Amino acid sequence: MAIANDSKFDQYKHLIQSLPSISKETLLSEQFLLECDEKKKVQLYYAPFEHVNNQAKVVIVGITPGYHQMERSFSTVLDAKNQLVNDNELLHHVKKQSSFEGSMRKNLVQMLDELGLHEFLGLSSTMDLFNEASQLVHTTSIIKYPVFYNGKNYNGSTPILLKTELLKKYVTNCFATEMSQLDNPLIIPLGVNVSNALNYLVDNELLDSNAILAGFPHPSGGNGHRVKQFKEHKDQMHEMLRLHFQN
Repeated sequence: MAIANDSKFDQYKHLIQSLPSISKETLLSEQFLLECDEKKKVQLYYAPFEHVNNQAKVVIVGITPGYHQMERSFSTVLDAKNQLVNDNELLHHVKKQSSFEGSMRKNLVQMLDELGLHEFLGLSSTMDLFNEASQLVHTTSIIKYPVFYNGKNYNGSTPILLKTELLKKYVTNCFATEMSQLDNPLIIPLGVNVSNALNYLVDNELLDSNAILAGFPHPSGGNGHRVKQFKEHKDQMHEMLRLHFQN
């Protein structure tokens, strides 16, 4: 377990724990704004998603944390204000509290169990990855800090991730560096936009294509093509798991 090499937590911890309360106006304010484009349509804010589980056998990758995850991460740090907990433990707790909640987690687990991932890991279900077997998983995002477009959660499509220099540099610098801290885990991309970004890193020799579970759909309930896409790629994904974990 470690903190990301480029962590900004030292810089922001006191600021977060000095907040009187958590609100959208406070979190999406200048004090937490990291970068934005010239027109301020794309805005990237700080949130403490900097824990890296470098022992992980599996990495689950989304596009970027949404506002709800950002709010939970701030609340977790604020609640720990008077507790004797080190930064690494606190950032680990942030990840556990904020990663893939609700129906998305249910859909994710259902698909991974159908592929038999839990059997390769010696678990009763992949739901264990979010509980007692959390040491086996690292949850992260292609852009680890929350991104908003016109004030709304960024979905990876508008604007196009790899055609937006502000965002692409976080893929090539932050995410690729984060993956270099891990020891050849299975990488599960959630949806086509994540997959495109990973393929870009593969093309630039920053990532191994053999480690990526290609064809895995986004588990959101709003993804109407989820079931069809999963069925189409199920056999090849199962074979990829077998090849990855037999090595």
